[in-house]
Amino acid sequence: MKNRNRRLRIHQEGLRSVIGLTFLIFVLNVIIFINLPHWVFGITLILTAALLVFVTYFFRNPIREVEVTDPNFLIAPADGHVVVVETTMENEIFHKEMLQVSIFMSPFNVHANWYPIEGQIIRSEHQKGRHMGAWLPKSSTENERSLVVIETPSKLQLAVRQIAGAMARRIVTYAKAGHSCSRNEHMGFIKLGSRVDMYLPVDTEIFVACGEAVRGNETIIGRLPEK
Repeated sequence: MKNRNRRLRIHQEGLRSVIGLTFLIFVLNVIIFINLPHWVFGITLILTAALLVFVTYFFRNPIREVEVTDPNFLIAPADGHVVVVETTMENEIFHKEMLQVSIFMSPFNVHANWYPIEGQIIRSEHQKGRHMGAWLPKSSTENERSLVVIETPSKLQLAVRQIAGAMARRIVTYAKAGHSCSRNEHMGFIKLGSRVDMYLPVDTEIFVACGEAVRGNETIIGRLPEK
C-alpha cells in the first residue's frame, strides 16, 4: 500500500461553519474593542481565536491517496480507535452471523469517512434514532445512523454504518444505490464524536485489535476471503 499525499485542507462540509464563525468572531471582537475595556477585548480575542482554531482543525480534510496490491484488502473507513472486533448476529441487513469491526471517533479525529473497498453500492439509507454515546454497544442499533451496503467484484457483500454520537447531530452520506465506489473516495462525514461500524463475512482475516489506533484510507483493517 502506498500513501502519496498528506496535504491538509478544510472539508466541504465545514466551509460554511468556518466562514460563518470567522465573520461572527470578527464582528464580536470589533464590538467589544469599541465598547469595553481593552483587557476584556484581549481575553475575548484569545478565546474566540482558540474556538476558530478548534473548529478549523475539526473540519480538516487530509488528502490521502492509497494504492493496494490486493483487491481484497479492506482499508479503514475512518480515523479513531478500534472498539469492537467480534462475531455478531446481524439481524437488520444480512440476518446471519457477521464479523463486526467498529471504530470510535473522538472530536479530535478526522471526521471524513472513506469507502473501505471497491465495489457496487446496492443499498444506502438514513435511519433516525437516539444520540447516546457512540462508544456504547447499543449505539449501533439505536442511534441515528446511515447504512451503506457494498458488493465487491467477487460478489461478497459488506456493510458500513455511520453512527451519530451524543454530540453528533448531522451525518452526511454521499453513497447512492446503483453507483460504484472505490478507495480514495469519501463516503461521507459525521460532525463531532461518532462511530463507524463495518459488518464483514465471518471468515474475513482481521489485522487490527481492540484499542488500536487507525487512520482512514490508510490503515489496512483486514482481508476479505477468496470466494
